Amino acid sequence: MSTTVLAAGDHFVLPRLLTEEVRTATEGAVDVRELTLPWPHTPFGPVGEVDEASGTEDELIDALQGVEVCVTQMAPLTERILANCPDLKLMCVSRGGPVNANLEAATRHGVAVCYAPGRNAVATAEHTLTLLLAAARGVGDTHCDLRGGVWRGDYYDYDNCGIEIEGATVGLIGYGAIGSRVAKVLAAMGAHVLVHDPYVRPEALAGVAEQVPLDDLLTRSRIVSLHARVTDETRGMIGAAQIARMPRGSVLVNCARGALLDYDAVCDALDAGQLSGAAFDVYPHEPVPAGSRLLKTPGIVMTPHIAGGSQEVAHKAARIVAGEVGRFLRGEPLAHCANPEVFADRA
Repeated sequence: MSTTVLAAGDHFVLPRLLTEEVRTATEGAVDVRELTLPWPHTPFGPVGEVDEASGTEDELIDALQGVEVCVTQMAPLTERILANCPDLKLMCVSRGGPVNANLEAATRHGVAVCYAPGRNAVATAEHTLTLLLAAARGVGDTHCDLRGGVWRGDYYDYDNCGIEIEGATVGLIGYGAIGSRVAKVLAAMGAHVLVHDPYVRPEALAGVAEQVPLDDLLTRSRIVSLHARVTDETRGMIGAAQIARMPRGSVLVNCARGALLDYDAVCDALDAGQLSGAAFDVYPHEPVPAGSRLLKTPGIVMTPHIAGGSQEVAHKAARIVAGEVGRFLRGEPLAHCANPEVFADRA
């Protein structure tokens, strides 16, 4: 009897992409059911005890009856779903981490949970560079003025001109898969790149960047870009005191996580001229509330959390999780398993 797989896609990682990759990885030795979840047309949010999920527990319970493997991006995996889906053995989440899965409950129920690290590293790095360049040259405000029919010659005033990357010192807080790609492009453009990352190996920086303490990075960098994960140590790591250490007229970019940054402090710094520009793809509250200062403060370039969104990412995500399904069915170790003890016990 063939294994039944649920391809619980959405409007980004489409169910058909998951299905195609799973059939390729398993040489067609599976039955695939498809489910379309509402994200991103409906924002993700908490479902049961998990965060950043799409869909409901009831529809997942119905869809997972008789299913041994689920491949998804946003479907929740909760205690209630696990308790009502006894056939499930593997959940593959096509994201950088399985935040929509209750790992403790999955382990207790004997369900292995996989994820897809690095799927959007290229897209996010490219988007970061897009926003960084736009903020450095004031593209956001000039674009809005022109769309409104206003041609402002005073943008050529010395105090209103942007800054070049060549010859500038740019500080990156975090040097993982995304930060390291950003660093290499900036270095190729002629920037002097500083990095603060306590976990980076010195040899990884050779010829690209200089490792420095955070205070040193802030005081020396005309442009600062955030690439850190959110932990107890990094939450709120950049606030008014840190921004005040940056050279006057600096630029701040965040395409990592909204929780790293005090956005009110950014708005204050822009109003005071301490920052000349800022660019964001992530926010403390998403969607951004209608009354947010971010929507009114000049000098900010904004995108709606789309840095990791490209057609290539959707294909990569589907391919990575499909590979895990193939390994699972062949009895091989899983490449990116968050609770590998489940697979080891079953093997």
